[in-house]
Amino acid sequence: MLNVGKIEEGFVLDHIKAGKSLSIYHHLQLDKLDCTVAIIKNAKSSKMGKKDILKVECDIDMLNLDVLAFIDHNITVNVIKDGKIVSKKELLLPKEIKNVIRCKNPRCITSIEQGLPHIFVLSDEDKEIYRCKYCEEKCTENL
Repeated sequence: MLNVGKIEEGFVLDHIKAGKSLSIYHHLQLDKLDCTVAIIKNAKSSKMGKKDILKVECDIDMLNLDVLAFIDHNITVNVIKDGKIVSKKELLLPKEIKNVIRCKNPRCITSIEQGLPHIFVLSDEDKEIYRCKYCEEKCTENL
């Protein structure tokens, strides 16, 4: 049995689809922060079969909940203070995401104007479809 110690202050991302933790690690830019991170891959889960878990010892304000919700809004975010869970944050699909994914349309203005931010807007919440703000190209990237 693997034993990863508890954290005193930070957050635990639970119920991550198995194999997705490294992608989340990079998209949340945790590699650029000076904090302790534990990545647990393929942990046994009665609910999911297998799951990943991320334990991060840093201020919860460092976490971009919009990026996390875009990747998977079913992830559980547990906020830890003094070694105990003090709250759970619910993730909702963001209405707009900026500079997380890139528009694939070669005729889009973002392909020509290099400094322009890549902005995608939630166009269908039920089907979780995002479209480019400029050209309305459907997002096909799977993070």
